[in-house]
Amino acid sequence: MSAKAFDAIVIGAGQAGTPLAGRLNAAGMSVALIERNLVGGTCVNTGCIPTKTMVASAYAAHLARRAADYGVTVSGPVGVDYKAIKARKDKVSGASRTGLETWIAGMEKCTLYRGHARFESANTVRAGEDLLTAPKIFLNTGGRASVPDLPGVHDIPYLTNSSMMDLDVLPSHLIVVGGSYISLEFAQMFRRFGSEVTVIEKAPRLTGREDEDTSAAIQSILENEGITVHVGAGDIAFARKGNEIAVTFSAGQPPAVGSHVLLALGRVPNTDDLGLDKAGVEVDQRGFIVVDDQLRSSVPGIWAMGDCNGKGAFTHTSYNDFEIVAANLLDNDPRKVTDRIEAYALYIDPPLGRCGMTEAAVKKSGRRALVGQRPMTRVGRAVEKGETQGFMKILADADTGEILGCAVLGPGGDEAIHCVLDLMYAKAPISTLARAMHIHPNVSELLPTIAQELKPLT
Repeated sequence: MSAKAFDAIVIGAGQAGTPLAGRLNAAGMSVALIERNLVGGTCVNTGCIPTKTMVASAYAAHLARRAADYGVTVSGPVGVDYKAIKARKDKVSGASRTGLETWIAGMEKCTLYRGHARFESANTVRAGEDLLTAPKIFLNTGGRASVPDLPGVHDIPYLTNSSMMDLDVLPSHLIVVGGSYISLEFAQMFRRFGSEVTVIEKAPRLTGREDEDTSAAIQSILENEGITVHVGAGDIAFARKGNEIAVTFSAGQPPAVGSHVLLALGRVPNTDDLGLDKAGVEVDQRGFIVVDDQLRSSVPGIWAMGDCNGKGAFTHTSYNDFEIVAANLLDNDPRKVTDRIEAYALYIDPPLGRCGMTEAAVKKSGRRALVGQRPMTRVGRAVEKGETQGFMKILADADTGEILGCAVLGPGGDEAIHCVLDLMYAKAPISTLARAMHIHPNVSELLPTIAQELKPLT
């Protein structure tokens, strides 16, 4: 069987692969786009779009229950129709996926192949029954939930972030194993839908990559809504208990017994069944494809973008990977991965927006630094909205004025953080922020005030 020749093969129709196929096609190249699952990848189908749609429903339920706080009368208890919530989520996610499929179908020289892609050589890929060849191959194969081999885990019907999207009944008691970003979003969401929720985390605190004060504030937010949180949990194990599931942890602690268990224990790259050895592509000990600063793999003519390269685990880092590859290949613009500043959000309510270095990272670097902080209880807009949990913190270099990092945990924190992030990209000093006039009344108007009140970080 002879291979069908293309100018480029893109494996994975996610948030880097799909737009790259579009750019390559617009540049006149023939492109084979291979996808074994749903077009749009994690973000569209089981990640950002569906989960944030559900977060919006959870916020509406939470606000309705608080109506009396705002002088609003709601007659009768606030109910949740979970099937309607799922239907809304499916509609929003489905519309996004359909839009992508329509766009791909409209590309003149792009062929979409449905099937599992595996290398047969450095320039030949089999997709189902089809054999394809190209001098340029781009990997955007994403990642999946990690399922560690914990005692009893294969004896129970556990859920992951993906299978949670198919759940059509509201759990009476959801046990979330894991205390990081995905797990906490689901924990708060389902608590607001009406489930009893327990979070079990083996580390000493939640969200271990954040500063201790941020982790403590996040835990307080969750516990204030009636979520039970166990940290420092060792020896986690699972067993069936009648129609329920028992999760044991930490000697002396009674087991958590619930109707459903969500495993949110990290992600692994989808690289183990691609035939990378036949192409000679190097992977690291965790299975991530090794890439350089412009996302080239160890084999000339093969690039890796998105979650499979270990350079970021977010939609925005995946899309930025596409921009870097396209800029270098098509625009003669030498963009690099190291040009970007770490930035992300945690979509509990209130959300956390983060960019740059944490306080712990600044201390570890040994540089002299300044820090400013203000609780949301002293932010007028937060008080007016009745949402005063959280705080804002800014870090700057004491010698150069360089902005080092920022955390905004509070209403609009996921949007307000960009005030600081854009200044960091512009390489503007902290004095620029201190002199800025922001609009009142807004959460972000306090960022210049904090910048005027910095003190030495000790």
